[in-house]
Amino acid sequence: MNKAQLIEAIANGAGLSKSQADSALNACISAIKSEMGKGGSVSLIGFGSFSVGKRGARTGRNPATGATIKIAARKVAKFTAGADLKSVVNGEKKGGAKKAAPKKAAPAKKAAKKK
Repeated sequence: MNKAQLIEAIANGAGLSKSQADSALNACISAIKSEMGKGGSVSLIGFGSFSVGKRGARTGRNPATGATIKIAARKVAKFTAGADLKSVVNGEKKGGAKKAAPKKAAPAKKAAKKK
């Protein structure tokens, strides 16, 4: 699934126009990036957590020449899947958004008894 397909799925699932779904998705991605840029994390219960990890400095090799090189320490983006997502991926649970229960009709009024 690419971004355009995801936008269409969001629009259909939430009853929004494609432009509204696009704006919502972009705002969500922007908020996650902003929080992670500050070194924070974002937890979406059942789906997963986005966090910032640290990778230490290390020595590597240039594959073309075989020479050793120093690789600097850096921060990396991490994603850890939540329990519900793991269940869906492993086929233990069906995925997709929960559908709203159908609205119940108001009870019919009883006709007044004539005396």
